[in-house]
Amino acid sequence: MSYCRQEGKDRIIFATKEDHETPSSAELVADDPDDPYEEQGLILPNGDINWNCPCLGGMASGPCGEQFKSAFSCFHYSTEEIKGSDCVDQFRAMQECMQKYPDLYPQEDENEEKEKSSKDLEAALTEASADEEKTRSS
Repeated sequence: MSYCRQEGKDRIIFATKEDHETPSSAELVADDPDDPYEEQGLILPNGDINWNCPCLGGMASGPCGEQFKSAFSCFHYSTEEIKGSDCVDQFRAMQECMQKYPDLYPQEDENEEKEKSSKDLEAALTEASADEEKTRSS
């Protein structure tokens, strides 16, 4: 027998095995592709960068947010043969900013950091390029 009880602001529901054997009668609502609050991913349909994307991990805000946005925008809109090769100064400025806030942007072991940074940057660049190609082909 299932039952429910209230404890302060919390509502505790106890369900039995029999309760879970009955199929759900809930109706699913189709996603609205025009919902402005729907997650759009890193690159918006118009090709702009979605600074609110959780995939950025909050890097677009905080003390180095502007440097991050500058570096990432430069990379995203880069038309160089080696994408982003014209953005070294922006990425350097971002790195210098991050070094001023070691509590917010902790440094890892130097060798480990170089290896991880290279892999993270490579993954981000690959993802951004793939998103860009996907956007172009749409």
